[in-house]
Amino acid sequence: MLLASASISAISTPTLAQVVGNDEVSGPDNTIIVQARRRDEDVQDVPAVVDSVTSEQIAKLNFRDFREVQNVVPGLELTTESNGVGGSAKLRGVNFDVNASGFNATVQFYMNDAPITAGLVLQQMFDVGQIDVQRGPQGTLRGIASPSGSITVTTRKPDLYEAGGTVDMTANDIGTLNFRGAFGLPIIEGIAAIRVAGVIDQNELNRVKTINSNFGGRDPSASTEAGRVSAIVQPADWLKFEGVYQHMDRRVRSYDQVASFSEVNPAALPSPVYIDTSDRLSDQVDPTRIHQKYNIYNWRVEAGALGQQLIYQGGYSTQDVQSRTTLDSAVVFPGRNVFQDTDSRSKSTSHEVRLQNQDRLFDFLDYVVGYFQQRNSAPTDLLRRTAVRLPVAFGGGLATIVDTPIERRGVSKERSFFGNLTAHLGSATEISGGLRHIDYESNNTLAVGGPIIARDGQDEKKWIYTGSIKHNFSPDFMVYASTGSSFRPGINVVGNFNIVPSALERSFSNLPAETSKSYEVGFKSTMLDGRMNLNVTAYHQTFKNYPYRPTNGVFFVNTAAVRNATGQVTGVRQEVAQFNFVGAVPVEVNGVEGDLNFKVSDRWNLGLVASYSLGKIKDGTIPCTDINQDGNPDLVTTAPTLAALQGVTGANNLSTCQTSIRSGLQAPFSASLQSEYRIPISDRVDGYLRGLASYNGKSQADPTSRFDNVGGYALVNLYAGIRDPEGNWEVALFAKNLFETEKALSRGAPLVTNYQQLGFGGFGPTGPILTGPTSASTTSTYTGITMTPPREFGLNVRYSFGSR
Repeated sequence: MLLASASISAISTPTLAQVVGNDEVSGPDNTIIVQARRRDEDVQDVPAVVDSVTSEQIAKLNFRDFREVQNVVPGLELTTESNGVGGSAKLRGVNFDVNASGFNATVQFYMNDAPITAGLVLQQMFDVGQIDVQRGPQGTLRGIASPSGSITVTTRKPDLYEAGGTVDMTANDIGTLNFRGAFGLPIIEGIAAIRVAGVIDQNELNRVKTINSNFGGRDPSASTEAGRVSAIVQPADWLKFEGVYQHMDRRVRSYDQVASFSEVNPAALPSPVYIDTSDRLSDQVDPTRIHQKYNIYNWRVEAGALGQQLIYQGGYSTQDVQSRTTLDSAVVFPGRNVFQDTDSRSKSTSHEVRLQNQDRLFDFLDYVVGYFQQRNSAPTDLLRRTAVRLPVAFGGGLATIVDTPIERRGVSKERSFFGNLTAHLGSATEISGGLRHIDYESNNTLAVGGPIIARDGQDEKKWIYTGSIKHNFSPDFMVYASTGSSFRPGINVVGNFNIVPSALERSFSNLPAETSKSYEVGFKSTMLDGRMNLNVTAYHQTFKNYPYRPTNGVFFVNTAAVRNATGQVTGVRQEVAQFNFVGAVPVEVNGVEGDLNFKVSDRWNLGLVASYSLGKIKDGTIPCTDINQDGNPDLVTTAPTLAALQGVTGANNLSTCQTSIRSGLQAPFSASLQSEYRIPISDRVDGYLRGLASYNGKSQADPTSRFDNVGGYALVNLYAGIRDPEGNWEVALFAKNLFETEKALSRGAPLVTNYQQLGFGGFGPTGPILTGPTSASTTSTYTGITMTPPREFGLNVRYSFGSR
């Protein structure tokens, strides 16, 4: 371990293993085979940036949670929502907020070629064959249009000729036990086979504990149980059937991490208990509780004849998420059940039929044509509990809690036709182009307290395109240029429950469709007799109507129904509320990406990948809090009063600002360095040292706040162990975040609890006279933060046999 830390060199790079189609095999020259253009190609021949993470790399780096993939794909950020409802991938300088954009992702996920939502993927990984991250606009070759890229997860497939499997166990010093296994068996040799895989995982998440243990707070925990069954039937060489079913059940008990605002703002009021970032503590009394149940069905048919191939890919998934999260962020009513309950049940179905050539037409043409359709629905029920507070003269405690049921219903549908044609002009030059016609429709309703208060939807039709040209100046040097457009339907933002919204509010809740154009140039090269690859790409992308969502939310004047304890409406009230409205803005992104893979010797491999991407809003109109009316978003450290907010917003209920700020929250520059050094111990045992260092440069989590800027930092993982030279078994000791880097990655504004305040009007014949209620809020001395993962030391043991 000490030797490895002196030379952070040590890991097999993504281009040192091979996957052909959906089945892992050993190939010549240790190349990577991808299906970026719907046919098997060496990644070095594809005129696009594709980062491949193989099953071998996942095992060697002990990646258990899918989000760890971002450590080897610079520029990629993978996150999940704190309420467990969804997740997102961010790439090439722009964000994706699942609460703002729903199913219309900037980076689209696929499982075995069928589109799938991020929330179903960003979980515990097991029995994965390969992960391909393709950058840039997608959509003319398959699936769904996405402006920034796609991530394809290919699960391992059964072997038709040989039985085999893998057993993998990991334990660490911070409460993790992880067991993964898989077994495959030919049912009829050469014709039918089945594979079963699963994972059981227990861990303590980010290890954030509560300071309020006197209320019975328990340690954080997450438990996952998941299984997958895969089958292949190939009755003839020209016909193949595949099917996959996966189920996952996950339960979470967690606390939102906080830090004293005075840690970054000396002028802030002191906290009752000082908490800094490294403490990994929360002032949350009651934990967030999440229960997720996922089912994924995936099926495929391939038929070939006369040099052509017809492929049908189907997918169906269900997501059932129940969560309970606190609405008392400032802990005004500790232990008094001021919660929001969320019950989200989504379903997604997709069908794609694709025809493509197996043999090149006229010796120089490749084509892909197809039809795609998808239907999504995500009915969500919320129960929001509003606290009503007693007058200060009576202790200021909780008088009652008023429940407001909220229902969101919606369905989206897409139907599209696509095609791509590639012309090979001799052995050195290639021209490719594609088109897709999209027909999208959605319908949504929002009901608050029973009545429907809003109906919205989209009906959009759009053409998008891609084009590229590449030229091989030699077998080892290729230059390419490409362009492409993309489209995302306008979004209908969920979460503003104002029963009397203004026209301006509606404009920041129902947005027009987003379009984008991208231009890219690059080269791919192989040197030193195939021992080194060097690839570099530069790109420029522009967006119209990009949905920008302020990180910390916007204060606005909300009108809500006044209800009694039985839920009956007795009137209306105005109050200060906070919501992440979304503005449709123009964005420009410029970036450079590169990777270097070098086989230094038979024992030593080295890989370096780097990305720089800077996205900026170009004079866009965004929703904002602007109490001082200077046209710039305020740095809010406490909630404004209702009178102050009404005075500046008038009938609009909220303010707008004209601004040019970053469109992405992640660091513009990031890089990862990987390597492995092998040490033969005997004919039957190899020793090794591995290292992974991932670096993230300076970033601004919220461009409008000076208190949450993040300085550059690096995370270092080291691995040492012994293994069978043929890869049949391995025993490894590892350290993740070896140097215990503790960095706050995001820091919100001070936490706020909104409630209804009763007044005291003196005494009457029957006792005290209570007036109101009126809108009120309390601002905490703490801010919500996220930070780098905790350090862990662990042991991994893996055994494989037969066909793995």
